[in-house]
Amino acid sequence: MRVKYRKGAPEYLKANTHLVVENPAEYKGRWSERFGNDHPIHIEVGCGKGAFIVGMAAKHPEINYIAIDLQLSVLSYALDRAIEAELPNVQMILVNGAQLSEFFEDGECDRVYLNFSDPWPKTRHEKRRLTYQTFLATDEKILKSEGEIHFKTDNRGLFEYSLVSMTNYGMKLKQVWLDLHADEAFAKENVMTEYEEKFSKKGQVIYRLEAQFVKK
Repeated sequence: MRVKYRKGAPEYLKANTHLVVENPAEYKGRWSERFGNDHPIHIEVGCGKGAFIVGMAAKHPEINYIAIDLQLSVLSYALDRAIEAELPNVQMILVNGAQLSEFFEDGECDRVYLNFSDPWPKTRHEKRRLTYQTFLATDEKILKSEGEIHFKTDNRGLFEYSLVSMTNYGMKLKQVWLDLHADEAFAKENVMTEYEEKFSKKGQVIYRLEAQFVKK
C-alpha cells in the first residue's frame, strides 16, 4: 500500500511506544514479556492502515497480534486505529518483512497473515513476492511446528503463483477459496482489510488460502 507521506508521523510513532516497538530485536524470544502473557502470537506482514489487525484483535482477545509494515506513514494510520480501539493485544513494528528472523525466535509465532501483498507481476521480480520460497523459509523458521500462513489477494496471477510456490515448498493447502465472499458461512469469521472492502464493493473476486507447514 502506497500512502502519501504523513507529516509528523515519526514523532507520532515515537510518542506511542506502548504500541509501537522501537527496538523489536530486543524482544526476540521475549514477545510474551512485551504482551504480559503467553498467548499465541499472530503477525501480519504488510498491515496497511490496520483494519484487519485491529479487527482481528478485537474479535480474538485470546491471541496477541503484531502489525508489521515498512512504510512509516502507513503504520501511523494503523496506529490511529489501535489507539482508538484501546486493545491490549496489539503491537506494531516498523520493519521489513524479509527480516522477520531478526525479530522473532525460531518457533515463537503461531501464524502469519499476508493480505493483498504487492504482486510484483514481472518475472524478474519473482524473488520479491512474499510467497517466494525464501520468504516461506523465513516464515517456517519463526513459526511453531506446523504453523500456518493465511493469504488473501485480489490478484489472480499472484494467487496462482502462491498455490504453486507453497505446494512446491512442501506445504499443505488446508483450504482454498476462489471467491471468498461467496462463502456465506465464512463471512461471519472474515475480517476485511481496507483493500478487500474497496475491491469487493467493485465486484472483484477475492481469493484466499490457508497453508500449513508440514513437520519434517
